[in-house]
Amino acid sequence: MTTQADDELWSAIGDPSRRQVLDLLVSHGEVSASWLAERVPFSRQAVSKHLVVLERAGLISRRKQGREVLYQVEAGRLDQATRTMAELAAQWDRRLATIKRLAETAYAEKRRPS
Repeated sequence: MTTQADDELWSAIGDPSRRQVLDLLVSHGEVSASWLAERVPFSRQAVSKHLVVLERAGLISRRKQGREVLYQVEAGRLDQATRTMAELAAQWDRRLATIKRLAETAYAEKRRPS
């Protein structure tokens, strides 16, 4: 992923309202913005804005069916985001383990009689 793509991804999923929209799309498949607006505590206009951000991040796509626009999750991009988050979590786990080891070593050396 590029830095801009990363920034768009994290910005998109960093907002709780967008995560709620994304969760609905994951659990219900292809749906309209109106359908989503009936199930969230914010306006249809806010739903539309959230959908634009999610689409720009590549997390969802849309298609026209007659007069209606239907939105669906882009599973590949969502999987990529999940893998990226897992990699970041593993990096932080390694960093925290190193900090813990350094702190325990410093504590043990401090407690050691001279």
